[in-house]
Formats: sequence, C-alpha cells, structure tokens
Amino acid sequence: MKRLIPLILILFFTQTLLAQEEKGDTASLWKTGGVTSINFSQVSFKNWASGGENSFSLNGMLNLHANYKNERFSWDNSLNIGYGVIKQGQRGVRKSDDKFEVSSKFGYKSSSDWYYSGSFSFRTQFDKGFKYNDEKGTKTQLSGFMAPAYMFLSLGMDYKPSDHFTMLISPVTGKSTFMLDDSLSAKGAFGVSPGKKIRNEFGGYIKIAFNQEIWDNVTLESKLDLFSNYIEEPQNIDINWEVLITMKVNEYLSANFSSQLIYDDNIKYVDKSGEEHGPRIQFKEVFGAGLSFKF
Repeated sequence: MKRLIPLILILFFTQTLLAQEEKGDTASLWKTGGVTSINFSQVSFKNWASGGENSFSLNGMLNLHANYKNERFSWDNSLNIGYGVIKQGQRGVRKSDDKFEVSSKFGYKSSSDWYYSGSFSFRTQFDKGFKYNDEKGTKTQLSGFMAPAYMFLSLGMDYKPSDHFTMLISPVTGKSTFMLDDSLSAKGAFGVSPGKKIRNEFGGYIKIAFNQEIWDNVTLESKLDLFSNYIEEPQNIDINWEVLITMKVNEYLSANFSSQLIYDDNIKYVDKSGEEHGPRIQFKEVFGAGLSFKF
C-alpha cells in the first residue's frame, strides 16, 4: 500500500483538476495548466515454449504549472510528481521511478526581458530506493523520503524573452542537502558528513528552462540546473538536466518520454555488492504510453 500512495496522489490531483470548470478569460494574468498520465503494461506466460517471465509495470506522472505576469511582476510556480513500480518473475515489487519537485520564482521587471528575481526549489522522493543483488538475494538501501532532499534559495537576474524560455542567473544561492534517514546519515551518504542531517553550500546557480509545442501535439520541456560551490572545489559543477516529451495521440491517449542526467561530485556510485566508488554520471529514462489528460 505504501508504494501506491504516490500514484493515488497523482490520480487525486488529476480528478480534482478535471472537475474544475475551464476558464475562458484569455485576458487573465494567470496561466495555468499541466499534463498527467497513467501507464500500465503486463506480460503473462503459461506453457510458453520460448520461455519468458511474467511481469507488470505501472507508472504515473503529473506536471502542473501556475504562472502570473503583469506589466511589472512575474510569478512562476510548478509541481512535478512521478512514481512507478515494476514486478518481474518471482522478484518483489520494485520502484522504477520516484520524483517529487516543487519550485517557485518571483520577479520584478528591470528592463524589457530582464527581471530581478528570487527563487525557491525543493526536490526529494517518496519511497526508499535500493541497489539489488539478485544473485545473492541481497539489497542495499540508497535513498528514502527526505534522504536525500535538496533545497535551493537564489537571488539574481531572470532573462525571459518569451513565455517559452527563461534563464535565471544567480550569483547568490544557498543549497541545502537533507539526509533524514539515520542509517544513510551514519554512512555520510550524498555528501552529508557522517552522523549529520544537513549539508549547507553557498555558490552560483544557473537555471535554464524551455517549454513549447515543437510539432502538432508534441511538446518539449527541458530544464537545466548548474550549481558551483564557491567555498569547496568550485570547478566541480553540479548538473541536473531533465527532458520531457509528451505526444498526444487523441483526447485520452498519449505517449511520453522523460530523461534525467545528474552529475554531483558529492554523490558516490554504489555497485550491487554495496561497495562505494567515485562519482559518476547518472542517467535515467522513462517511456510510457497510456491514458493522459492535458489541462
């Protein structure tokens, strides 16, 4: 049941938003919308001569935005949730995707395309994550709720030449890494000192975002975050690059592809035996086709 909570949240938000009446006031200063999808797949075998393993997977995704803009002020808000589970053969249910991210950015216009800006962002995951060693039947916990969690507070300038592109340049940014799982904290996971619950950094931050329909019923959303810690090894830049492509088949059917690339010098790679190694580029991709609603 615990693993299904994020998917239930996605369905709840979807039902709530679809129940609202669509606002026809095109002159409104608010622009709201989003996309959600639920994807399911199943493979089942019985006396199948060629062999194979029974499996099923369930993935949910919810992206929402609410942006305000008048002659002098702008305020951009977003919520991104993703969760998925998979079961194959005799293995138990394992998560295949897990994401919770919320961000807010306020700007005061300084010139035609530039804003004095302050921003807040927070991201974590819902559930514990493990590295599995199926040969030995063991698993090593790597993450959990608020373990880690990342929070950014930034002041700088925001370049917004259109509703589709924005670039925040912040020379004054605080980054906090939270590690609220005692066992992971004791290991000093994700750059937090052993036994500590939080690691604070101060540095420069750049966030670039693009969102536009590039073909009929095909929308591309891309976000790139770059952070450099002024105090400790500023040449090692943290990278978080996310891409989401949504393809609408009809009113209720769609396909979506998402990817995420991360590099963080403070995150060590853990192999299936539980041994730690130096930092590496992390990459994740998720493809799904199923029910989708756009609002």
